[in-house]
Amino acid sequence: MTAAGTAFYHDERCLWHSTGEAVLFLPVGGWLQPLATGGHPESPESKRRFKSLLDVSGLTERLDVFSAEPATREDLLRVHPAAYLDRFEELSAGRGGEIGAEALFSHGGFEIASLSAGLAKRAVSDVVTGRYRNAYALSRPPGHHALPEEGLGFCLLANIAIAVEAAKATHGLGRVAIIDWDVHHGNGTEAVYYERDDVLTVSIHQENCFPVDTGATTDRGRGAGLGFNLNVPLPPGSGHETYLAAMRDIVLPAVRDFAPELIVIASGLDANMVDPLARQLLYADSFRQMTALVMELADEVCGGRVVAVHEGGYAESEVPFCGLAIVETLSGIRTEVVDPFEETFIAQQPSARTLSHQLAIVAELAEELRGA
Repeated sequence: MTAAGTAFYHDERCLWHSTGEAVLFLPVGGWLQPLATGGHPESPESKRRFKSLLDVSGLTERLDVFSAEPATREDLLRVHPAAYLDRFEELSAGRGGEIGAEALFSHGGFEIASLSAGLAKRAVSDVVTGRYRNAYALSRPPGHHALPEEGLGFCLLANIAIAVEAAKATHGLGRVAIIDWDVHHGNGTEAVYYERDDVLTVSIHQENCFPVDTGATTDRGRGAGLGFNLNVPLPPGSGHETYLAAMRDIVLPAVRDFAPELIVIASGLDANMVDPLARQLLYADSFRQMTALVMELADEVCGGRVVAVHEGGYAESEVPFCGLAIVETLSGIRTEVVDPFEETFIAQQPSARTLSHQLAIVAELAEELRGA
């Protein structure tokens, strides 16, 4: 394919990452009985089914598909201190463990997390160097909650930050905008760049969902980074029209003003209608339209350069359709797949009365953030 094409990055070994057993996000024990199906919400299944749908739709064969080398220790040290990496490696060499709250892994978890970061790194590198116009990295474990010195919320290494910093060091990449539409606040990415003005971090998320004490509109950055962090907390039950309004009225104008050389999407799909870990109401076409809006802006400000890196999304039924919609939009290739849930999910969107209230909140947020 030419530089105008789309690349897709994945590795089956990322699906071997094991998070143990939990009930939603809490460990089994006490009053919590094991689920009948066992497992953990951050299981490989939603990702495996996403890739499977790409395959059976015929889309995979029309993309350039790659694995990647794991991120190197040098790559990781640009974001995470040596003491954290040493502890992670030590636990990984044994039976695994927990490297932070709700950041579980088994034997070999360090190597798999490094591979996950490596997929993001290669995707960013290939787009920055002009090999591809845009890309999707199916990274797992996810990364946007991982802090420099500890894991958090299923995230072990800060995949996107590692990829961006590698491109800065290797390719001289300048200003980068990161748009995080995972339903949970991108606190880890925010923490990495909170005092820097070369990376704009924007998180559109469900208010007070996870982490419950981060993601406020007043958190705008510090020092040189003041004004370069933007949080857009939306109320539970926000649907398709509310998200699109927030994108058009808040997120995209901020990115346009920043004028980045690259846009990276933290592509969490857990704002979908039936996700077990949130209460938003999006469906596949919501992600299709948000992707189209980002691509239109990227054409305007950074030569169309967009990289989406997979984050959360735990509904095995709907995540594949949301992911397919994003990759179809990036590639400009529409398959014959029809989301069988869409008609029902559209009918279940907020009523006109509720929507007017939600859009008023978006308008208030836009005014508040413009004045901050």
